[in-house]
Amino acid sequence: MTRLLRFMKPNIIEAGIDEVARGCLVGPVVAAAVIWNPELENIFNIKIPDIKDSKKLKPEIRKQYSDFIKNYALDYNIAFVSEKEIDNINILNATFKAMHKAISGLTIQPEHLIIDGNSFKPFTADSFNKVIDYSTVVKGDNKYLSIACASILAKVARDDYIYNLVDNDPSLEKYGWKKNNA
Repeated sequence: MTRLLRFMKPNIIEAGIDEVARGCLVGPVVAAAVIWNPELENIFNIKIPDIKDSKKLKPEIRKQYSDFIKNYALDYNIAFVSEKEIDNINILNATFKAMHKAISGLTIQPEHLIIDGNSFKPFTADSFNKVIDYSTVVKGDNKYLSIACASILAKVARDDYIYNLVDNDPSLEKYGWKKNNA
């Protein structure tokens, strides 16, 4: 088991951010933000499963971990930006918008953001009208627990969206979209 780093900057409220579907030809781009509970293991004695980048997990394990994350994270949010909006503003801007929506939907205000990837458009928090400090981390979902958690939540949410789309319109089954989400 690879132990992911719990925080980049300990002793502050830090949110990990990741997105999925940036390279997909159909459906929305989805981002998630996760604020991990720093006391989960030490005080509450809850064992954290072998959470890692969503791409390295089987779908059934991703779903289990998604439920675990939703139960034990201090806060999380998942946000979608539609394919129509992607076409209007381009995929990079849609990705940033999804990340910003995910951060905005948190009930706890983070003091630092760690973003999976090499670029990010600074986020201004409405509550105190200043840019939240952030760091980008290439392959961050393989390094930081909160980013890996965000990766899992975003992937499961998008997979559920695609499954529902196909279930509601069986003619889409011919494209094999349910198999492509594995």
